[in-house]
Amino acid sequence: MMMDMPSDLPTPLLTSNAELVLSKRYYRKDAEGKPEEDAAGLFWRVCSSIAQEEVKYEKSPWQPDELAREFYALLSQGLFLPNSPTLMNAGCDLGQLSACFVLPVGDSIEEIFDAVKFAAMIHKSGGGTGFSFSRLRPRDSRVGTTGGVASGPVSFLRIFNTATEQIKQGGTRRGANMGILRIDHPDILDFIKAKEKEGEFNNFNLSVGLTEAFMQAANAGEDYPLINPVTGQPQGSLNAREVFDLLAHKAWASGDPGIVFLDRINRDNPTPAQGEIESTNPCGEQPLLPYEACNLGSINLARFVLSPRHSADAPAKNVDWEGLRRVIHLAVRFLDDVIDASRFPLDRIADKVRANRKIGLGVMGWADMLFQLDVAYNSRIALELAEKIMGFIQKEGRAASARLAEERGPFPAFANSVFARQGTPPLRNATVTTIAPTGTLSIVAACSSGVEPLFALCFARNVMDGERLVEVNPYFEQALKNANMHSSELMEAVAECGSIQSMDFLPEDMRRVFVTAMDISAEDHLRMQAAFQKYTDNAVSKTVNLPHSATVEDIKHIYRLACELDCKGVTVYRDGCKSVQVLTTGTSASQDGNTQSAPVTQVRQRPDIVMGFTQKIQTGLGVLYLTVNELNGRPFEVFATIGKSGRSITAKAEAIGRLVSLCFRSGVAVRDVVAQLKGIGGEHPVFQKKGMLLSIPDAIAWVLENRYLKGTASTPAHPDMDFQHPSCPECGAEMTFQEGCHICQNCGYSRCG
Repeated sequence: MMMDMPSDLPTPLLTSNAELVLSKRYYRKDAEGKPEEDAAGLFWRVCSSIAQEEVKYEKSPWQPDELAREFYALLSQGLFLPNSPTLMNAGCDLGQLSACFVLPVGDSIEEIFDAVKFAAMIHKSGGGTGFSFSRLRPRDSRVGTTGGVASGPVSFLRIFNTATEQIKQGGTRRGANMGILRIDHPDILDFIKAKEKEGEFNNFNLSVGLTEAFMQAANAGEDYPLINPVTGQPQGSLNAREVFDLLAHKAWASGDPGIVFLDRINRDNPTPAQGEIESTNPCGEQPLLPYEACNLGSINLARFVLSPRHSADAPAKNVDWEGLRRVIHLAVRFLDDVIDASRFPLDRIADKVRANRKIGLGVMGWADMLFQLDVAYNSRIALELAEKIMGFIQKEGRAASARLAEERGPFPAFANSVFARQGTPPLRNATVTTIAPTGTLSIVAACSSGVEPLFALCFARNVMDGERLVEVNPYFEQALKNANMHSSELMEAVAECGSIQSMDFLPEDMRRVFVTAMDISAEDHLRMQAAFQKYTDNAVSKTVNLPHSATVEDIKHIYRLACELDCKGVTVYRDGCKSVQVLTTGTSASQDGNTQSAPVTQVRQRPDIVMGFTQKIQTGLGVLYLTVNELNGRPFEVFATIGKSGRSITAKAEAIGRLVSLCFRSGVAVRDVVAQLKGIGGEHPVFQKKGMLLSIPDAIAWVLENRYLKGTASTPAHPDMDFQHPSCPECGAEMTFQEGCHICQNCGYSRCG
């Protein structure tokens, strides 16, 4: 129930991009799609409806109206934000407030299609789903009841993917899924290769469930048994090292599948009496039991720095620990109240959630905190600070949960939990901490995403009427101003290459601190994930970014190290691997990741709106009108029209335009297109003040060369910036891959919600 909004509430301070994201994705809208609330109204709707749950508990020290104001302060000041379904649905008729669900997939047609139906209900309400397909019998197995032959997990995975395609989450996004298969399932090779064909299973993240026995066999080069899930008996074997190599190669080629360490996850299962954990939510940070759900929230660490910079020797002294403690306790209370406020799509889910009352409190703004403290992300000091901060959040989060247990009682399954066996005082929540993706939420809070480094210090945003706006990280901008080095020209240069590591004219200390995702080694990425994992009940959503030049051996090293460092899973992403992706079927890979089959390039989808220019050029065959549409300042498509020419000439111009467009949409560089077209002769060359134009293709090359190549170096400023990234389907901007998902920094679109 929503309380009347007080007139004296402070107005939230939002960036223009935060306002855009809220308006596009979170504001309650009327029948015509027009917003019915502003940011203050949204935050009050959420906070007042959640605080109202306090009336259920006689021992609560809070009055709902007072607590609603406290919650409002957290959200409106960007100190803490809950997961997206809570922002979208709290105080609304739908009332489904959790982001993460796991559903079982049993080995019968009835159970399989129940899971499809339940997933559709969850997606419709705004949640994401995880599945383990490990219970399904292998392909070509006999089905006893019908005498038929089983089609195997991958075929049913396709059914789930198709169903997801038809459901829009809350009217704002497509559903997201995680599909997991155990490494010892007889169909594991089919699963590992499931995304060889571009566009297959596009509504799924895939992960292979590894065991410690498999990792040991892989290291030793030994065979390991495959187990039929129906009989529990061995059904063949594979060489573990060969399977491990294939797994790493497929991740090298496309980023899929990821890996999760099932034994590690279940060692931290707080309620083993309720069964094993088989799967996670779509981005991998929330392991859950079948029919379990969890709601998440993130604290903005950038807001808890006492005195900025000049603190690299002792950064912890400049953290506002008391302020952080207060927000942790309020956030845990908020998330526990969300469980009571949420209306779940299935009674079985509601029962499981309220038996364990799992919550996941995490962080965002980590990179921004490090910038303020003058600490490099890829440093020992940063790792030590990560452990200290997450250890503090977990300790205080559990203290807050214990206090709630005194007020409200422990979670109902506590008596049979690991905590009870260990003599831990009663807790209200079976888990308290999770490091979740915050791609869209971090735009609202105007901070860096999750525990990721920045993807770029500056980047160009496309705004209305084709205007190009360069957005700069505020801490980097301030550092430049402090050094009297700030200029619009420099900002444009940094936006072009994303990084400052090659800019030797900038102070060395500045280049040391302001590193981006592609400046950091894969091992440093992983060690940061492990530092946060050490004090996180659930798991950590983090991408290990690698340069385009990374090899399969690099990925294998990361996988082994992730196991050694006690991570619960790992997602790797080689820059550009999905834009010009090598697709193979049954081919072998060399150690640098090259295959013997011919590369096949992905043709990027055209967004609904693109901006460009039209240039008029006099040729020997008539006036050529060349229209070039762009995405992020790069040519995306070309239309060539010849005025008052015959059909043959018109057809040739159109054909050239179509082929050039196909090249650009497939990631071919401008210089390569120009090299192919420039100098082609024709029967009617014409001399212009710009020089001799030999033909229509020569004229097109001239336009492209003068627009995009004049005054540029032959190689990009950043070694990996020449590889195209996937385009946002809503605004056309390039998306970045972080926290296990493609995210658009321009409009907030996320493939994983």
